[in-house]
Amino acid sequence: MDITIYHNPHCSHSRSTLAAIRDTGVEPHIVDYLVAPPAREELVRMLGAAGLHARDAIRTKESLYTELGLDAADVSDEALVDAMLAHPVLMNRPFVVTPKGVRLCRPSETVREIL
Repeated sequence: MDITIYHNPHCSHSRSTLAAIRDTGVEPHIVDYLVAPPAREELVRMLGAAGLHARDAIRTKESLYTELGLDAADVSDEALVDAMLAHPVLMNRPFVVTPKGVRLCRPSETVREIL
């Protein structure tokens, strides 16, 4: 099975999701999105496939969120996506992509839905 995880090795949710994938016997393609964020089209596709709006996938507790004024109600999904691409730390994690679907795996057990 072809699996990609957009991973942050410093995040416990991301590490436990990676472990759950590996427990199935599959070694996923690991993308350190802080170093190599997805292309805009890929991020938009992942959001759509997961049934999420950009605001659902942005880290609202990250200080940049308020510093950049992203907490304003009138900020568009396009602007939020732009912010996540410019500042990958704003992207919630981990996103997992499999042939069965895409999920933002918070909680990490969510990954089981698409394995």
